[in-house]
Amino acid sequence: MIITEENNSIQEHKEDQDLSTHSSMVNEVNQLKDALSQSIIGQKHLVERMIISLLCGGHLLVEGAPGLAKTRAVRTLSQLIEGSFHRIQFTPDLLPSDVTGTDIYRQETGEFIFQSGPIFNNMVLADEINRAPAKVQSALLEAMGEGQVTIGKKTYPMAELFMVMATQNPIEQEGTYPLPEAQLDRFIMHVLVDYPNNHEELEILHLVDREKSALPCIDFNLSQKQLIQAKQEILQVEAPEATEIYIIQLIAATRNPQNYDEELADLIEYGSSPRGTLSLLHCARALSWLNGSKQVKALEVQQVAHDVLRHRVLLSLEAESQGITSDQVIDRLLDLVPAI
Repeated sequence: MIITEENNSIQEHKEDQDLSTHSSMVNEVNQLKDALSQSIIGQKHLVERMIISLLCGGHLLVEGAPGLAKTRAVRTLSQLIEGSFHRIQFTPDLLPSDVTGTDIYRQETGEFIFQSGPIFNNMVLADEINRAPAKVQSALLEAMGEGQVTIGKKTYPMAELFMVMATQNPIEQEGTYPLPEAQLDRFIMHVLVDYPNNHEELEILHLVDREKSALPCIDFNLSQKQLIQAKQEILQVEAPEATEIYIIQLIAATRNPQNYDEELADLIEYGSSPRGTLSLLHCARALSWLNGSKQVKALEVQQVAHDVLRHRVLLSLEAESQGITSDQVIDRLLDLVPAI
């Protein structure tokens, strides 16, 4: 009996320590979010999605008109995370080797030596990614999808912390190229940013006056060890069977919308891939963790659904001709598929 009580006491003490550590890591990540919010005014949704993508170990695509602090947001995040950072400005004359690197012949040794490209950094900003042609965009596919780059007969692994954060201007603007579907699917989330309201824009004016056009000095840095620990904690967030079934039914509805609505079936050309299923669960888990919850709920799945599925639900020509957006289709899917 005494042994049992001692074991119970030890187990309870361990659980208290685990809970304290979990709470501590959530606080650290929330500090990261607060630090970002000090520099990025009027983009709370973008800031949260950047944090979720980072915690999930995924890549983020940010789309919006010029001047909406997309590049600033990514650059500021990189300053708050321990690790190397590189910015690649995508232009029409960029070559794949400018991104991945290439073998260089050394005359003194008579050998080819691999010269790594800017993709071999912990955090990579692909600025205005849709201003480069498809062959350059495709150079990122292997690195983003498999965590490695193959040059010739050799394969080079990426770092454990590797995140591509790409920005793009709307496709309809002049001088841009649509991203291939295979490239889009590598991004865990596709976030749209809009103009700030009047109050937020006034704050931006005051912020720029204080900074004199320079980024603020923020005394905060999240280590890679802390980031890895946070990722491990997120994996411990329970996903009830009902939530998993809801996610599967939601993804299935993108592939077979005729089972729910014949009109909706005419608007969807292709549904989400299995990568979308995994991304939806992982992002919902991260959001639950940030909220201090130990269990994923259907509400959190719905909250991340648009950003996870926006680029994975391809619309038909009929939908495009009617001016219907992916977000409107996802809204309809969320209404039709009942939460369990």
